[in-house]
Amino acid sequence: MDAIDPLILARIQFAANISFHILFPTITIALGWALLGFKLAYNRTRDGAWMDAYRLWVKVFALSFAMGVVSGITMSFQFGTNWPGYMEKVGNVAGPLLAYEVLTAFFLEAVFLGIMLFGFSRVPNWVHTMATLLVAGGTTLSAFWIIVLNSWMQTPVGYEIRDGVVHATDWWAIVFNPSMPYRLTHMLLASALTVSFLIAGMSAWRWLKDGGGEGVRRTLKAAIYAAALLIPVQIFIGDQHGLNTLEHQPQKVAAMEANWETRSHVPLVLFAIPDSEARTNHMEIAIPSGASLILKHSRSGVVPGLDDYRGNHPPVAPLFWGFRIMVGIGVLMLAVSWLAALRIARRGVDGLPRWLAWVLVAMTFAGWGATLAGWYVTEIGRQPWLVSGVLKTADAVGPVGSTMVASSLTLYLAVYAVLLTAYILVLYRLARMGNAAPDAKPMFPMPGGGEGAAKALEMKP
Repeated sequence: MDAIDPLILARIQFAANISFHILFPTITIALGWALLGFKLAYNRTRDGAWMDAYRLWVKVFALSFAMGVVSGITMSFQFGTNWPGYMEKVGNVAGPLLAYEVLTAFFLEAVFLGIMLFGFSRVPNWVHTMATLLVAGGTTLSAFWIIVLNSWMQTPVGYEIRDGVVHATDWWAIVFNPSMPYRLTHMLLASALTVSFLIAGMSAWRWLKDGGGEGVRRTLKAAIYAAALLIPVQIFIGDQHGLNTLEHQPQKVAAMEANWETRSHVPLVLFAIPDSEARTNHMEIAIPSGASLILKHSRSGVVPGLDDYRGNHPPVAPLFWGFRIMVGIGVLMLAVSWLAALRIARRGVDGLPRWLAWVLVAMTFAGWGATLAGWYVTEIGRQPWLVSGVLKTADAVGPVGSTMVASSLTLYLAVYAVLLTAYILVLYRLARMGNAAPDAKPMFPMPGGGEGAAKALEMKP
């Protein structure tokens, strides 16, 4: 086992941890705002169907939030065990940014989550609504600080190096670094689309099983309309993000496009088998001048090639395929959401074809696939750097032996497989029980139940 490179094992372990962790913030970031929408709709209409939806999805939020917190802890451990060179080199920037996330976002979520989960029948309605708003804001604020740090690692500015250690010189520049606005917007929209298809898929599954209740129809319709509206916006933001990446990380874009030579009239490669040793593509299917047109907005635009970055560019195959998986899922989301939205607009939810509902069920977790593919492109595309131009990945790894890393990696993978399976099974169990409770029943019964709970529901907003 010691013959395996500890650097490779450490990278695989961190990739496994972050891949598992990111699944849950991707849900909670946007689901908090969806819950706020359900609650405001209930406040406005007093329609119990919206409260049914809130009761179900607030449980999904709580479960996802807990899974995100637990999986996030294991990631922080690795900074001290597998990657001590990271904090030694850039801790003066990374440390405060991570602390800001805890102080401003996590505490906000943790404090008001209790009111959001258990306060519906215990506090005035406006307090409960405000708690939902603050939790939703906290999840977005948490995403903001994490994206700030990740973006700074991609496009570092506002620092100087003294005695081999990075020191901040301009926090405004660090926070609002060149790639941060694009990455943050792209991630928030990815979360919104993930949640839209999660709600649509689970609602469609419940509708197919027994017709569901009115709450199921409301959430299915809302989720489909949200996805249909957001996916074109995501495509536009993705294009802008790509242009920003071309400006600051041209070698990443060259790897995504498997473009080996700097030239004009670069084709858009739809399919190929990149060969890094021969520095060419096999079985290439491409649109002539397509990449130049997209990246330079001109068929004769000159696009940088990988040959300009020999020995200093990321591996080509993971980026090439990861990018196409992300884009492919996005195109599928566009087609399915628009088709479903048109059918619902014309014939209502009950006019949705069963085959299309089953497609929505199959795409319940499509957002996870697109998000993971996008993150792999982002993170692998930074290699061989951990912090672009500042710290190489190989210089940050710790002295932990291969056997130790492999053992902990195996344990992580086993635990994550069990937890992910249990999480998905619980989601579908919650969906089956979604609106079993009558509208008059509080979301979480008060001690003593019965009369006390009913009186609590009569509290004026």
